[in-house]
Amino acid sequence: AVVSTQSTGKIFTPTNQKLLTNVVVVKLKKGGKRFEIACYKNKIVAWRNKIEKNLEEVIQTETVFTNVSRGEVAKAADLKKIFNTDDHSKVCIEILEKGEFQLSEKERQSALNAKFTEIASTISSMCINPTTQRPYPVSIIEQAMKDAHISVKPSKSAKQQALEVIKVLKESIPLDRVKMKIKISMTMSDSKKCKDAIRKLFISVENEENDGQFEIVGLAEPGLYKELAEIVAKHSRGKGMCEVIGVEDSNTENAVFDS
Repeated sequence: AVVSTQSTGKIFTPTNQKLLTNVVVVKLKKGGKRFEIACYKNKIVAWRNKIEKNLEEVIQTETVFTNVSRGEVAKAADLKKIFNTDDHSKVCIEILEKGEFQLSEKERQSALNAKFTEIASTISSMCINPTTQRPYPVSIIEQAMKDAHISVKPSKSAKQQALEVIKVLKESIPLDRVKMKIKISMTMSDSKKCKDAIRKLFISVENEENDGQFEIVGLAEPGLYKELAEIVAKHSRGKGMCEVIGVEDSNTENAVFDS
């Protein structure tokens, strides 16, 4: 007999004699059939937001079902035909990323709050306060969003929404979307272990010299200035230099330099 106690969130699956608790079922319809996986609460959104990367922390069992509550496991032939693999782990990942699931009101609000903060963080990394020519703290952006009554759209990415929100916030706070022109210099010996990491953080490199002294000038998102400065300070033991020498408007591509 199959016992399903939905009120306690427990599902008994006779296929593996395992009691699944606090289950959230993710469902995906593909190839005319329905496939399901059993996941832990609060972990699905974390996976989709790239916060949780360990599959074992997200799904309760690496098994693909046609019906989780009845413990009916999907046939290998169906998985091979529809997903081009009978590897349950690989199919679980596709269902996890593309499937549908229901959240409780508390979980839904938690997901919205997380996306709200992600949007604010994205804006902080892309824009500066033109008066100080430095990024705003995320908390300031969040408050400005609240004052502007910004509503989060769960189905749209944080970056898409950030671009829309920037236009709204410009009406209430000084905000420019720019790229920072940053100059870094340090000794060649100090740069050996960090120059590759520095290059990767630049959108583009305008100039690089390796003659006695490592010196590089390039454009980076405002939010990466702090990370670049920390890398320089760590590897040069405070002797290197990381400074903003100008900003470039991301829309007009016209350079604006510090006076």
